[in-house]
Amino acid sequence: MEQGKYLIKVFGCQMSFHDAEMLSGLLDEAGYQEVSDPSDADVIIFQTCCVREGAERRIYGQIDELRALKRSRPNLIIGMSGCLAEKDKEAALERCPHLDFVLGTQRLGDLPEILMALAEERQGIVSVGEGTNLSPLPISRSKGVRAYVNIAYGCNNFCSYCIVPYVRGRERSRMPGDVLAEVRAAVAEGFPEVMLLGQNVNTYGRDLDERVDFVALLQAVDKVEGLQRIRYMTSHPRDFTEKMIWAVKETDKVCEHFHLPIQAGSDRVLEWMNRGYTTQHYLSLVDKVRSIVPNASITTDIIVGFPGEEEPDFQSTLDLVQTVQFDAAYTFVYSPREGTAAAIMPGQVTTEEKKERLSRLNALQAGISRRRNEALLGETVEVLVEGESKNNAQVLTGRTRTNKLVHFVGPKGLTGRLVKVNVVRAHTWTLDGVLI
Repeated sequence: MEQGKYLIKVFGCQMSFHDAEMLSGLLDEAGYQEVSDPSDADVIIFQTCCVREGAERRIYGQIDELRALKRSRPNLIIGMSGCLAEKDKEAALERCPHLDFVLGTQRLGDLPEILMALAEERQGIVSVGEGTNLSPLPISRSKGVRAYVNIAYGCNNFCSYCIVPYVRGRERSRMPGDVLAEVRAAVAEGFPEVMLLGQNVNTYGRDLDERVDFVALLQAVDKVEGLQRIRYMTSHPRDFTEKMIWAVKETDKVCEHFHLPIQAGSDRVLEWMNRGYTTQHYLSLVDKVRSIVPNASITTDIIVGFPGEEEPDFQSTLDLVQTVQFDAAYTFVYSPREGTAAAIMPGQVTTEEKKERLSRLNALQAGISRRRNEALLGETVEVLVEGESKNNAQVLTGRTRTNKLVHFVGPKGLTGRLVKVNVVRAHTWTLDGVLI
């Protein structure tokens, strides 16, 4: 493969980000060098997301912006990878004729062959469908203190609003030995924290012949020498068990942060979403977390304006948020995705209603988040230093074990280290502290 320069533009979740790291690994291994300016690149790849319509529009808009660059530099290779590539397939080439290839979520390892074929034939290539992503690929990790490690690919849940199972395939667990090897490699590279990734980590191992589950995997990763912290996402409340709560309490390195997406506080909306649990079941899980790990933080995801959601349903969501007192909530308006069951459900909520409900929900959660942060005033917390704050280079930033973002003044050489910080100010989403 001819050496050159590349740029990868990433959209979407942590899994998409990690996919981009594997694409970078393949390109680095082939002798390519990463650049930040599109005009300097010989290969530009859009690592994409299609969970929401807005993300699709932004991606296609940015690809369209490269038409003039492609005309002036015909040998420039422009590609699309990830979930949108898997969803649109040949249609992506029809929509953007200047795209040279479309690479699906399970075919990342095909990138070197695609680039060689393009160098010889100069024609659009589509590589999607089942592939070999479970085989280890080279990884060029981004700078930072956290390494992302996939423990599973795909999803078996088929929530009625979600396109992920259609673009990432059915759930496939990685062998525990491969996961542990990648964690050890990340620690050897200097990463003090790992984030274990899966669409539903709680069902890890169910498809393996080896008798292993997510708790056993957590316990094994906890024993990796040199590792300081373990995080994971995402947990599905339907498959979340008390055994998993005890695993967090009894391990040394697994952080006391539980991200449990509720999605809605109305049982009938949850049924339409095909979530597989009730609000009462969810609240019982919260009670168990608070009982077994009292100092843990609990965060969630909530969708507003799902088809059929009426004001009483939304009020039930507000009531649940008030009851649980989440540390934070990631909130979204419902976005129809073609091919999902929810897209053709009756009772589609208007954009105005969605925005109005989202505003009310965010106002409620903001007050709760601030009060929960204020409860930490005067406390001393352990912070893993991530580096300079994005908004103020004179201030360091890092996270507590409960995933609270803390800003404080200190020497830049502390990046990657665990330090003690006294909390002196509380904001809605962040804390200010003094280094001890």
